[in-house]
Amino acid sequence: MDVLKASCHCGAVRLEIPYKPKSLTSCNCSICRRYQALWGYYSQSEVKVIARPDDLTAYVWGDRQLEFFHCKVCGCCTHYEAVEKGPEARLAVNAQMMDPEDRKDIPVRRFDGAVSWTYLDE
Repeated sequence: MDVLKASCHCGAVRLEIPYKPKSLTSCNCSICRRYQALWGYYSQSEVKVIARPDDLTAYVWGDRQLEFFHCKVCGCCTHYEAVEKGPEARLAVNAQMMDPEDRKDIPVRRFDGAVSWTYLDE
């Protein structure tokens, strides 16, 4: 497979990803359960985010470690990044923004971000 692609509903925010993640994470913390996101993890240097600055906004809360990015046009949560930037800093792509066919074979792991901070499928 060439570059894996993801985008918000309207296409104003697009992501180019070099490979499929080994797994996706479904988290039940207070924000992820509301987003219903499936997170695929990469480093910031691996993912290309294509968007005009005016089409992207970030939400930071709690311990202020993560920025959740949303399309200003259609509202989709496309990814999150570590607040502290760097090529090896984490970036999580919301795989719900990928074509379902591209992610159908990626296993989904359940993470308890609400209570135990552990994977529930171990």
